[in-house]
Amino acid sequence: MEDFPPIIIAMTFVAAGLVKGVIGLGLPTITLAVLTVVLDLPQAMALLLIPSFVTNLWQGVVGGNLMMILKRLWPFLAPAVLLVWAGAQVFAEADHRLMTLLLGALVALYAALNLAGVRLSISKAQEPWAGPVLGAANGVLTGMTGSFVVPGVLFLQAIGLPRDALVQAMGVLFTLSTAALAIALGGGGFLSADLGLVSLAGVVPALIGMVLGQQVRKRLSEALFRKVFFWALLALGGYIIAGAI
Repeated sequence: MEDFPPIIIAMTFVAAGLVKGVIGLGLPTITLAVLTVVLDLPQAMALLLIPSFVTNLWQGVVGGNLMMILKRLWPFLAPAVLLVWAGAQVFAEADHRLMTLLLGALVALYAALNLAGVRLSISKAQEPWAGPVLGAANGVLTGMTGSFVVPGVLFLQAIGLPRDALVQAMGVLFTLSTAALAIALGGGGFLSADLGLVSLAGVVPALIGMVLGQQVRKRLSEALFRKVFFWALLALGGYIIAGAI
């Protein structure tokens, strides 16, 4: 960790914040995808905690849909949060190389599904059972890899939330998941004062990137940006897998 240039960490958080500012997600995914190339997975997961919590809290409370989101989505959110602990228990005992492989696979899968235009659809009748099942899967995978996206974001997209409510719901999911991950990692002895300070220092670059991303959103076609983003994410996922093999 001492030999890893702070400027690289700062640039990673600026880039991740920029992506989040444009499309509403991507900070943990980008952070993990880049940092696991040069750091081990536990360190990368620890570094993303504070910037992820701050930026997602901002996203989760702004928008006017918070009460609706909590009332409708608590059957999904509760297992997504509570089962992070279970995933972290697996993470603590597992070969971290295998967990890194799983992270790379999830990143690549998420990118490939979006590039292929795959869109799940979950009806109101299916939501009462699909929410807890996919929430549980999301919680376990969050604890194992630090990634909050698969299948959580796919579920939120599939239930037909309006765009602003979707962005806010992702912020709520990511905020709660980050808090649960921090508790789980702390309980497993994966956090340290040094990592906490570096994570805290990442807040400002992440916020700068997020503000820049919000400005880019006004000027750039979101469809084009998403296409470039997911191709880059697919390449990063493949690189993580190759590096862990």
